[in-house]
Amino acid sequence: MNPVSFFPENIKKALGKPAPGAWMPTIPPACIRLSSGYPEPSLIPVGPLQQATEQLLVEEKDLPLHYIGSPRTERLYTFIQERMAQRGMTASRHELLITAGASQALDLIARILLDEEALVVMEAPTYMEAIEIFRNYTDQLLSVPIDGEGLQTEVLEALLQKRSREGKPLPQLLYLIPTFQNPTGTSMSTKRRHHVLQLALTYNFLILEDDAYGELAFGARPTSLKAMDTENRVLYVGSLSKVIAPGLRIGWMAGDAAFIKAAAWFKKDLEHPYSQALIMTLLENVSYEAHLKKLQNRYEQKCRVLQTALQEAFGEQASWYVPGGGYFLWLHVPGIDAQAKLADALKAGVSYIPGEHFFLRQEEGKEYVRLSFSMEDEAAIVTGVQRLKSVLLD
Repeated sequence: MNPVSFFPENIKKALGKPAPGAWMPTIPPACIRLSSGYPEPSLIPVGPLQQATEQLLVEEKDLPLHYIGSPRTERLYTFIQERMAQRGMTASRHELLITAGASQALDLIARILLDEEALVVMEAPTYMEAIEIFRNYTDQLLSVPIDGEGLQTEVLEALLQKRSREGKPLPQLLYLIPTFQNPTGTSMSTKRRHHVLQLALTYNFLILEDDAYGELAFGARPTSLKAMDTENRVLYVGSLSKVIAPGLRIGWMAGDAAFIKAAAWFKKDLEHPYSQALIMTLLENVSYEAHLKKLQNRYEQKCRVLQTALQEAFGEQASWYVPGGGYFLWLHVPGIDAQAKLADALKAGVSYIPGEHFFLRQEEGKEYVRLSFSMEDEAAIVTGVQRLKSVLLD
């Protein structure tokens, strides 16, 4: 039997592309992980989660372990609605769907909106796993560059005008990470946020706003596109992975009720009722605002340490955008091939993600490196930068 012969053509096509996560290097145990977009281990609330686990099982016994789950799941919906409202976003119960992490939300949105003819526009660079997800549904992908103020909306407008004049298909979806972007750490300016919403109305496309890092502001938090949207064209994706624990896989999507109904149709029961109940139990017993402030202060401190170390090590030989929040810094070292130097970096004891994996056209990212300041402590960050210099400037 040839198992592959049973796959339909669209699955064969998807499986012919690079495997999900193929860009991730095998990291030696003693390596300083400037590649890892993980929370700092000490900031995951292990003790409170242990207490919440005991409380949940004592109070509800087997209930959260069943398919139907705990009544706390509905309370989690309420918590998310209230949190969104605090940030200027409104979503009724019918306009909200909890998902198994933000990635499931992205996949569900792609599943209900895309076919092989649908065009998706995204930032360059952008989240590499989003590229992988969209490529499972369509090959019609285009990118628009970003700068220190986020997506260059004037370039997007020129692209849309040209395609409209030439009678070419216009986008079905624009995928954006407008706040503390992965990988660059940049945020869209208010002016550009208004502009992109106007373009969505003029050229009749939807915006997928990925706000996975939006809670991790070091100062003033930009207003989300969803909060500015008066036409209900924004599908918003949020996550608790970056602020509580990624392994619990709790994210959500908010948008027009018709989109949420369609996404729920395909999601079925592919979720984590126990994780939802556990997180809600935790949130009943800790101050979310206090926890968030602790994360913001800690990550801002480590971001400063990383930038100081880079300035001392690279001086004028490298540049980067100053992150306003999130986990990442986008390092540009002219003349290097970051992918080619990765093996030497791992031997030297430091890891990073080569920039080419964040682009549709990988050659655009050869001189770039994504560095994470979230996981390692300050001493490791400084040592990691010293090792990085020895490799990248060799």
